[in-house]
Amino acid sequence: MQLDPIVSSAWLHDHHESVVICDVRAYLDGRSGEEAYERDHLPGALFIDLDTVLTSPPGPVLGRHPLPDPAEFAAGLSDAGIGHDTPVVAYDDAGGMIAGRLVWMLRILGQPAALLDGGIDGWSGELTSTVASVQPVENAARRWPKHAIADADDVEAAVTAGRVVVDSRAAPRYRGEHEPIDPKAGHVPGAINLPFTDNLVDGNFVSTAKIADRFTQAGVDENAIFYCGSGVSACNNILAAEAAGLGVGRLYVGSWSGWSSDDSRAISTD
Repeated sequence: MQLDPIVSSAWLHDHHESVVICDVRAYLDGRSGEEAYERDHLPGALFIDLDTVLTSPPGPVLGRHPLPDPAEFAAGLSDAGIGHDTPVVAYDDAGGMIAGRLVWMLRILGQPAALLDGGIDGWSGELTSTVASVQPVENAARRWPKHAIADADDVEAAVTAGRVVVDSRAAPRYRGEHEPIDPKAGHVPGAINLPFTDNLVDGNFVSTAKIADRFTQAGVDENAIFYCGSGVSACNNILAAEAAGLGVGRLYVGSWSGWSSDDSRAISTD
């Protein structure tokens, strides 16, 4: 099965028996995504934890959400009954801010995966508190493809070469006016600001034509590098750009949390 980066609730209604549905809710305010899942979720959905399956421990330069070791990620998928060829549709309750990370990770590995437009709030069917049973499957580790990932040196080189580097955070954080999480405020010098939230209206994606127009005017193409606070919400922008036909950009996984923790890196507030 081939999947577009973003699918509708209607599409999932028609194909839910052919995919594994993943609930990837997580919160910055201390609430538990797993507890939210246990209260209600899409029928048959499995919970995937951001911090234990989709990331490894944080660290300076690495950032707050580094990619997990391939073997650890494979084990997490195995425990969820997800094999290499299993089609996955993931959702959250934040416009794909969190679930986009899982979808991006699977797609760069060549696996069919999509983000549910509108998330749990856009689902038109019933919800359930019944936790689905899972049959673990074998899942060998796959290396993260270098062409899909950027580090700080790649970002610096891209800016120097005049290629587009996209900061996906809210404008006040980009401008350095407000920084609620990381120790330093500002942005990567030369980066442009395209907040991922501008892809959305009431939690649903705007048309691909509107996304394409906004991104094209900003110079986004398949050579663009995207970052955010910690390499999670920028995946929403990458998937939106792909859905709009602009190719698959790279993710600077360390993002601002990695860049700003490295005293050798310049910071801009212009």
